[in-house]
Amino acid sequence: MNVDRRYKMEDWLPTSAKEVERRGWDSLDVILFTGDAYIDHPSFGSAVVGRLLEAHGLKVAIVPQPNWRDDLRDFKKLGRPNLFFGVTSGAMDSMVNHYTANRRKRSDDAYTPDGRSGARPDYASIEYSRILKKLFPEVPVVIGGIEASLRRVTHYDYWQDELKPGVLAESQADLLVYGMGEQPLLEIIRLLERGVPVSSLKTIAQTAFLQDKEETLPKNKNWKDLELFSHDECLEDKFKYAKNFRHVEEESNRWHAARMTQDVGDKRIVINPPFPPMTTGELDDSFDLPYTRLPHPRYVAKGPIPAFEMIKFSVNLHRGCFGGCSFCTISAHQGKFIASRSKESILKEVEAITHMPDFKGYISDLGGPSANMYKMQGKNLKICQRCTRPSCIFPNICTNLNTDHSALTDIYRDADKVPGIKKTFIGSGVRYDMLYNNMASSQEKDSQQIYMTELVAKHVSGRLKVAPEHTSDKVLSIMRKPTFKLFHRFKADFERINREKKLNQQIIPYFISSHPGSQEEDMAKLACETRELDFKLEQVQDFTPTPMTVATVIYYSGYHPYTLEKIYAAHTKDEKLLQRMYFFWYKPEYRKKIEARLDKIKRMDLLKKLFPGKEHKDKRPDSKKQTNKTKTHFQSKPKFKR
Repeated sequence: MNVDRRYKMEDWLPTSAKEVERRGWDSLDVILFTGDAYIDHPSFGSAVVGRLLEAHGLKVAIVPQPNWRDDLRDFKKLGRPNLFFGVTSGAMDSMVNHYTANRRKRSDDAYTPDGRSGARPDYASIEYSRILKKLFPEVPVVIGGIEASLRRVTHYDYWQDELKPGVLAESQADLLVYGMGEQPLLEIIRLLERGVPVSSLKTIAQTAFLQDKEETLPKNKNWKDLELFSHDECLEDKFKYAKNFRHVEEESNRWHAARMTQDVGDKRIVINPPFPPMTTGELDDSFDLPYTRLPHPRYVAKGPIPAFEMIKFSVNLHRGCFGGCSFCTISAHQGKFIASRSKESILKEVEAITHMPDFKGYISDLGGPSANMYKMQGKNLKICQRCTRPSCIFPNICTNLNTDHSALTDIYRDADKVPGIKKTFIGSGVRYDMLYNNMASSQEKDSQQIYMTELVAKHVSGRLKVAPEHTSDKVLSIMRKPTFKLFHRFKADFERINREKKLNQQIIPYFISSHPGSQEEDMAKLACETRELDFKLEQVQDFTPTPMTVATVIYYSGYHPYTLEKIYAAHTKDEKLLQRMYFFWYKPEYRKKIEARLDKIKRMDLLKKLFPGKEHKDKRPDSKKQTNKTKTHFQSKPKFKR
């Protein structure tokens, strides 16, 4: 890892007692514990929280990847903070970080130097919090980040194959901050500085806490209350667990949400409604904090950190995603409403990247959770404030949604003009359905076509990522994704622009197997359709149930939380491997297995499509091979059993 000589050690938040001493501090206000290496960059939550607290005059330190197996010296080395300990598992849920879709332990960790595994425990938020409460029982612990956020109510844990209670019930933490934490943290700081103890912080939006079940809820005249089925009821009845989720998802994505409560044993988890979306000014303030944009110098001799290497020359334009995909956790954590940075803030970061020591002139991504949602919001925000739809674009694009791509196209063009920039690429996934909005105004439609031409002609690094996810409209509907017909249309336009611009670029589509609703026959059809499109798939994955998604609720309960209809999901290893192998129909080692399976499920038509040019014999017994031509009057008579 190259070291930027412009910086000195004090330009990072301290991570050791020696670094605290070098700053001349005799105590710390907040100590943050994280399961990731400390990278001082706005893409990493612990850095954002640390810089935010620092900007408001607090003395903050970060303890990255503390050792939880030894005498716990990492948890003791900085002593007691004046205000609270902050805990996060890191940028990923620790179980997703540790295990594959087949529950196999991963051999690497992208958020650790040299990609080494084993630097954080399973359920890191719970483990760190418990240790701190044991060592310092009188010091408040505030947990946050994606792991705590997505596990704030009863949730299915794929790795233990059971329902687990909200994380507050197991972690012993005093307060939980869910979602993107800047707004609630600023309110927490404001009240703490006025002398209000953490134990009294009961009415801060976007936080959750635990109280005795018999205790009266704190008063707030602006909030309505919604009681969920208790954890015990969910354990006894999967149907109730499924019904709970609809309320959780809708309230997580409403402008004016209800306060939710859920009983867990003799306790009650109280989840206050979220803050409204951040303004452009608030988001700029967060991104404009004095990050070095580099890993802490403690890692200089420990090897590169893969997650940093992937994003170090990228720029995040916005937060939030209104896609609402059934398998995705983005809206559950960041919300469905888009919070966009100003052009000035974005170009300021682009300019800062040009001064990084190993920058060669290429921005790897000007993107976000989805590449093309920048500055998009409701034309009439009052309608948005009443809306309960989990997706603004499924089952159709909302007529109130402004899908004008002009502001995003301007960002691309202005970023290309920054001195030192040779080319900017778009690495985030593009929502191609946003480019075919039939309900859009003529101005919006023009902007979409201009954007697509700009994107394909100037911002694709040879391969453009898009995520159709499946080819079956039945499965896509459960996924909350558009019909595959739109992908055909997008591919045709992509290839047309390539021909016009004399380019030779590829689309790289992403697909998922074993998603709830998907059966083996659907995967066989997917293989046929992608073969016809001349794809040999590379970017594929098995569905992994993660907390706080519609698909996970279906996987565990068998019910769709909105329709309450029963839906099939592949559970066994064999079922999942059967679905997955159709991705790789072109590999010789899978051909015989696929032929045997298609013969077994009586889909010779699909077999002929997948492997044309070879005569395929029906291996069923002769008595079952009856065609219209060979049937006789006698054969067509009904048969009776004695």
